[in-house]
Amino acid sequence: MPNRLAQSNSPYLLQHADNPVDWYPWGDKAFAKARAEDKPLFLSIGYATCHWCHVMEHESFEDAEVAGLMNEAFVNVKVDREERPDIDGVYMAVAQALTGRGGWPLTILMTPEGEPFFAGTYIPRESSHGRIGMLDLVPRVAELWHEDRDRVLASASEITTRVRDGLATSTPGTALGEEALDRAYEQLAERADPVFGGFGRAPKFPTPHNLLFLLRYARRHPERDALAMVETTLQAMRRGGIWDHIGFGFHRYSTDRTWLLPHFEKMLYDQALLAMAYTEAFQATGTPEYRTTAEQIIAYVTRDLLSPEGAFYSAEDADSLNAEGEREEGAFYIWSEAELTTLLGEEDAALARQAFGTQPEGNFLEEATRVKTGANVLHHPQALADLAVQVGASETDLRSRLASIRTKLFAARTARPRPLLDDKILTDWNGLMIAALAKAARAFGEAEYTRQATRAADFLLATMRTSEGRLLHRYRSGEAGITGHLDDYAFLAWGLFELYEATFDEAYLREALALHRTMHERFADAEAGGYFFTDAEGEALIARQKEYYDGAIPSGNAVAMLNGLRLGRITGDNHLEREAERVGASAAEILVQPMAHTFAMVAVDFAVGPAQEVVIAGERDAPDTAAMIEGLNGIYAPNTIVLLRAPGTGEAPIAGLVPFAAEQTASEGQATAYVCEHYACQAPTTDPAAMLQLLRGAVQG
Repeated sequence: MPNRLAQSNSPYLLQHADNPVDWYPWGDKAFAKARAEDKPLFLSIGYATCHWCHVMEHESFEDAEVAGLMNEAFVNVKVDREERPDIDGVYMAVAQALTGRGGWPLTILMTPEGEPFFAGTYIPRESSHGRIGMLDLVPRVAELWHEDRDRVLASASEITTRVRDGLATSTPGTALGEEALDRAYEQLAERADPVFGGFGRAPKFPTPHNLLFLLRYARRHPERDALAMVETTLQAMRRGGIWDHIGFGFHRYSTDRTWLLPHFEKMLYDQALLAMAYTEAFQATGTPEYRTTAEQIIAYVTRDLLSPEGAFYSAEDADSLNAEGEREEGAFYIWSEAELTTLLGEEDAALARQAFGTQPEGNFLEEATRVKTGANVLHHPQALADLAVQVGASETDLRSRLASIRTKLFAARTARPRPLLDDKILTDWNGLMIAALAKAARAFGEAEYTRQATRAADFLLATMRTSEGRLLHRYRSGEAGITGHLDDYAFLAWGLFELYEATFDEAYLREALALHRTMHERFADAEAGGYFFTDAEGEALIARQKEYYDGAIPSGNAVAMLNGLRLGRITGDNHLEREAERVGASAAEILVQPMAHTFAMVAVDFAVGPAQEVVIAGERDAPDTAAMIEGLNGIYAPNTIVLLRAPGTGEAPIAGLVPFAAEQTASEGQATAYVCEHYACQAPTTDPAAMLQLLRGAVQG
């Protein structure tokens, strides 16, 4: 019989709806039952595309013996971390404090008051190699709960106090400056892999916010190696197995130093942030490969993650059914050489072996057995130019043949069982994708990207807000719900700001301002500065978290800081800028290790400057206005804000949002650019080249 999770709208919780474990969703009923029956709670946190969550479910939660023990000893609670990142964030901090590490599935044992006394991640069914299994853990905890309750409660109280103090700690200092940027660069340089790119050895995560910072730092210090670090990483990832060479898009991370063997899930936020990194790298270098990669990321997202409503789904799983009908990680993506020969014929299969680095015995070691299984992850072990020389073909002909091979393999792959699609729509992740689409639309002059970003933004603004203007976090199957958190406000405001610069539709700037101000009202720490992750009126957990650390995505505080600086500069509202600077100052001591906070360094880079505002006064669709806009879109100027001042009176819509633009009008009927910095403007110009020269002069000092 289905358990209580069958009533959920979470893809992850629904995966567990037929478990023999008597699962409860997070809520008052679970805690009331724990108090009434005097039982601790077993909290299991994961997400729909989590490989080791699937493993633990199959080994333990589908097992009648383990489920019987859990139902007798605990009240069992399942949480989808992507729906409830507030719960996940607090209890992940518990795991970090108790074990020094974290991950998913996250396992927490806690009192009926929510105070934790045990934390772990994946727990096997049976104990082995020094790792306790569920069959031993559950009876042992039950015995402790009944026989040594005072010690358990004392430990839970101590852990709760420690976590609460740690999450609430603020260490204010002075506003961050250029020395923080230098320190971040130096720390990244120390960890950079000069051969294979990325940072550290293995596993390797893309961390595109590191690259966004380094691109800005390279602009500030072209004599240093920042740009080389970015390009080595972008090229190595694009050639590696972490990139899906057949259907496009990036997998979650690489298990090895060389980016060959990925963890195969695909996340919307990775696609968005990496699309931004490749787009900005194209603007900074002009290298066509970076544009192509960004375009192919967007092609994947709009093909496989686009919802009928126009917003974007969350993820695709790492696991799918293999030829034997068993769940296997990467089954959808891997190939044997025999398959390639059958599908492509001998001649093209021979080229595919060279191009994609396949081997008869397989090109990676199976994780559990450390042997090769005959499976291959497609990657490019050598650059296209080198391969062209090796096979005696021109690069053009080689590209054409490889495109034909990819088309055949893509068609063959569509016949395989697809990985699970996590079809919930999250406001924060969609905000990132809107920002990525808007950036790419400007950089590549692609109107379709603008249309897609606009459609997603309009859906979120119409559907993911309450009548009081507060954001909701999740939409699925026609239902919007779950109170929005800091990232929802900050990331959507970011996306809307980028969308304004792509469309010059004042409505998106107005909505970005409104969201930012609502965010400040509901999430700001009035005493110490910065922003809490949860709404002041949200559900009370054991702690209210204030996060500055960049994980897989930038921290909400860092994005809010950059938003405040840009919105303050574009509107002339000094209060917004001061509050943004206070975010950085509120965490000055935390940010002494800036490598863990590189998106905050993106904001600091803007604050340190130079940063410019460019007001273009002209008819929106006129050729001379378009020439100005195209000139700006064709350069890498991440700290430049662009406004369009259409002809009219001082009561024009943009003048209502940006009062200083009221006086900046077209000169003698020609599109005119006003380049401003530090609240002072240069002499206006009608020449796009002169406008760009003013911007370059400011950057070069």
